[in-house]
Amino acid sequence: MNDKAFDALENEDRRNLLLALLEHNPQTVPTRSPVSEQVTSAAPDQQFQTAMYHKHLPKLDAYGFIRWDTETDEVVKGPEFEDIRPLLEAIVDKER
Repeated sequence: MNDKAFDALENEDRRNLLLALLEHNPQTVPTRSPVSEQVTSAAPDQQFQTAMYHKHLPKLDAYGFIRWDTETDEVVKGPEFEDIRPLLEAIVDKER
C-alpha cells in the first residue's frame, strides 16, 4: 500500500464513495453526507457539495482511484482502484 491509499481513506466522505464503488460501479456524485441528512439546515449540504467537488473528487481522480465525469457527475472505478481494493475489503469485513 502507498500513502495515497491511506490519504484517500482518511476522510469519511472519500471512504464512503470508494466503498460504494466497491459494491456498485458506476456511482453518481453523492449530494448529501450521511450526517447532513439529519440536519435541517441547507448549509451542511452546501459545505458537503463544495468539499466533494473541489477537494475529494479531484483528489481521488488525481490518485487514479476514480474517474469523474464532471458533465454527468458519474464516478467510476479508476485505473488504480485495484490498489486500494484490499483496504476497502478489510473495512467491509471489519464492519460485518
